[in-house]
Order: sequence, then C-alpha cells, then structure tokens
Amino acid sequence: MSHDFRPVAVVATALTPAYASFAGPEAALVMTCVNELLETTGLRREEVEFTIAGSCDYLGGTPFSFVMNLEGVGAWPPVYESHVEMDGAWALFEAWLRLQCGDVDTALVVGSGRASAGRQREVFALQTDPYTMTPLGTDPVSLAGIQARALLDSGRATEADFAAAAARALPGASVEELLKADYWCDPLRAHDVAAPADGAAALILAAGDRVRELPGTPVWITGMDHRIESHHLGLRDLTSSPSAARAARGAGVHEGPVDVAELMVVHSPEEVVLRAALGLDEAVPVNPSGGPLAGNPVMATGLARVVEVARRIAAGDARRGLAHASSGPCLQQNLVAVLEGEH
Repeated sequence: MSHDFRPVAVVATALTPAYASFAGPEAALVMTCVNELLETTGLRREEVEFTIAGSCDYLGGTPFSFVMNLEGVGAWPPVYESHVEMDGAWALFEAWLRLQCGDVDTALVVGSGRASAGRQREVFALQTDPYTMTPLGTDPVSLAGIQARALLDSGRATEADFAAAAARALPGASVEELLKADYWCDPLRAHDVAAPADGAAALILAAGDRVRELPGTPVWITGMDHRIESHHLGLRDLTSSPSAARAARGAGVHEGPVDVAELMVVHSPEEVVLRAALGLDEAVPVNPSGGPLAGNPVMATGLARVVEVARRIAAGDARRGLAHASSGPCLQQNLVAVLEGEH
C-alpha cells in the first residue's frame, strides 16, 4: 500500500465474548459493541458518518438478516451504511477505502454472526465449487485435514507443530499432552479445530483532524491488502499460500519489524502455512490472545484479530503489529493489515 494514502487510525475497539450459543438475537451482539464504542469515544450515533458491517445471511438461514442487525447500530436517524457478505475484516477494508474519499472522517465497522443457528460443516461446504466439490459434501474440517496431510507428507510440518499452535489457545496444555488425544478428523484432533461460536467485534476508524479530537490512543493502519486463489483445490499447493504472501507484500509487512501477529488460524495446520507465507520467524509472538482456537465468533473472527493487535499497540505492549483474516477453505482468500502506534 502506498504511503500517499490518507492516514486512518483505529480510535476505539469492542469485542464480545465468544458464546457457544448466544440466547438473544444477533442485533443484541452488535448493540453491545456499538454502545461500548460510543461511550469510549463520546460520539453520538449521528456523528458516525459511515457504517459498514460484515456478516453472513446463510449462516442463520435468514435472508437479509444484516438489515435486522441495523437495529443494533441504531437505524434512526437514518444511517449511511454498507454491508459485505464476508468477515468483518473485509468491512474494515471497505471502510478504509471510503475514508480515502475525504468527505467523511469517521466510520463504524462491525463483524457479527450466530454460528449456533446452523451446522457449520454443512453450511460452509457450500463455499466450494458447486459442480465438482459441493455435491461431495467436502466440508471445511475435512479439507483442513487434507491440508494437514499434505503438510505432513511434504515434510514441512509435524503433528507436534500443530499441537504447539493449539497449546497456546489452551491454558495449561502441553504439546506432549495434546499429542496423546485421539484423532477427530485424521490427522486432526479436536483441539486442532476452532469451535464455531456466536459473537461480534467492532471498531471506530477516524481520519484527518478527527483523530486528534477523539479520546484515546490512535493506532494507525499503515498497510492493508487482500488476495484470493483458485477455488479449485486441485489447482493449488495446499502447503503454501501465495495469496497471503502477496497480501503481505501489498500491505508492507516487511517494511519494518513485527512485534506481534494475530492470525486467523481456525485449523492449527494453517499457522505453519501462514508463518511461512508472511515471513514470520519464531521470535514473533503469534496469537498471544489465544487466537481463533480459543474463540471463533464466525464472521467476526478476522476483525477480532485487528481488535487484538490494536489493543496491544494502544496499551504500549507493541509498536507494530500484523493482523490477518481468511475466507474460504484452506486459506483461499487472505487479508493482511499492518497497524502501528504513534512514532
């Protein structure tokens, strides 16, 4: 990303817990985050000039469910809003682009979902090629197992590498202990797969003079890019991720040191692939929050990675961080954002 773009900062963040099953409507998850953001920034609802959400209608089987989620934002006075049928991380990308136009200075970004409303292994099997793969019922966990097997057979990873990624998400767990667990989807064990959850993540972006007018410590988005690969898995090398590597170059990851990285690892083998693609050595802390294996609020999981990095930078625990989101089976599409504190 060129540094000639208009500077944009994250000025406030909000994140709900990852619920196994949230009793209320999705709009209530959204409202919890929005109210927290407004209280933190002191903004009134009508002062948020652009609103965008990322969610998935077929997650709950309700057409245009994202319209009902506007109740959680506050739809009156009428809001200037947009929506992406993606994780909230892609809503963040559109909001960043919108702020580049220069006529608005604040944006609200939300990602939300209620995964408990459906069966994820059936729902997300629909993301695969409709002619050759969907009829086979190739679900994300089974495809992740194929990716894991490819990594093992190529010698690029061991089962201990998978267990190491999972151990960080399970307090008190050891690699040795996890390797004793039974296989769930060979060569994956249950702890290698993030359990779908209900939840929401949100943040406020500001640009121009508005950044300094709002309270808190701004965290600057200095680079962002996303790339996609073929949806025909037979045309891809599942042991690598060219799209993640290209997104990292576009976001400028390698233009400075990375103090912390939050990666959307919903299957533990993905960490091996992403570390290599993003050029992260073992010295870089990955998913200190526990990552998606500790909490996977579907459609907010990627945006939650941005929230976690922004919070660490705002707290002074890191100066420069990387947030990653993915969509589709076996890391088909990847988004990378670089966030930095005040210089």
